[in-house]
Amino acid sequence: MTSLLPLPIKAARLTASDKARIKLLFVAKHALSDGTPDAQDGDHAVYHCHVRDTLREIGFDLTVGNRPNILFDKPDVDFVFSLLNRAGFLNSEMLMPLLCERLSLPYLGASPILRGVSDDKHLSKLMARTAGIKTADWALIRRFQDLKLPQGFPTENLIVKPNASSGSWGVRHVQSVSELWEHVETLHAEGHDAIIEPFLEGIDLELPVIAGPKEQLLPLMRFNYDPKAVRYYEEKRGLTDSNAQLEQETDPEIIAQVHQMTAPLIAEFSPFDYGRFEFRLNTETGEISFIEVNLQCNIWQPRVIGTSARIAGLEYPELLETILAYSMLRRGVIKRVETTEARSIAA
Repeated sequence: MTSLLPLPIKAARLTASDKARIKLLFVAKHALSDGTPDAQDGDHAVYHCHVRDTLREIGFDLTVGNRPNILFDKPDVDFVFSLLNRAGFLNSEMLMPLLCERLSLPYLGASPILRGVSDDKHLSKLMARTAGIKTADWALIRRFQDLKLPQGFPTENLIVKPNASSGSWGVRHVQSVSELWEHVETLHAEGHDAIIEPFLEGIDLELPVIAGPKEQLLPLMRFNYDPKAVRYYEEKRGLTDSNAQLEQETDPEIIAQVHQMTAPLIAEFSPFDYGRFEFRLNTETGEISFIEVNLQCNIWQPRVIGTSARIAGLEYPELLETILAYSMLRRGVIKRVETTEARSIAA
């Protein structure tokens, strides 16, 4: 079978002079740690240290921080790469981009408002449905609203989760109205709006997209696991064992359909430098439903985007430099990039 990529990926590098000139700030919760897994965040501590060390390997003049206050006053840097996406309060996805905007500092990723919209699962689903993309029905129960479902909404076999979260944090599979409202009240008490959806049997399809001369689609990936099971935070953070197997999707019809469904969303969210568009595939019927958008997604080497990039022909340092180089070019930090065509090892 020939490569499944719509086009070969255009990898990018900074020129030697730009790399020597640019001062890069990297901010992540565990960026100053020794890489030991964290009791709460699991292998995210390893992830942050791996990104830090890879940036140094690439040759960047790197400043490292682990708290947002590093941007309260303007640091002596030219560009900001932040993985400090969860700061412990609602809508904190927008914090670091907003601090950069306040200081007129160029940064990696989408604008604050796009980060906020993508982080709000309700708004993302509204955008998908407006574009004619199939997505499960849902109910949004924001804080300080009455606990009431829309008329005719199902009351069992539901997924209840924070309307803005990542890594399946706060997800619960409920089978009764009492369980439903108990978890909604728990989420509200912890400062989160709640979104409720019927549980969709199936497996996850995930399409990573990175910056380029225009947005570049990496190979579509799938998680093979029990289609009746729910994957929880502890599994995704490496705190418990996982039976899910990450593999490349090789069915041309599924790939074409996901690409078609993703195209209008890319247009709405661009420019964003890198992200992941997530869908649920019913393995019995072949039906595909949009789940959510994850801009500034987990970019670690063994996760979806790193694995997909390697299939596309990008080793991990090349992936990070490509994303950073195109973002710096877009924001005027550099005038040109050196490009090469990645050699895909796709199935």
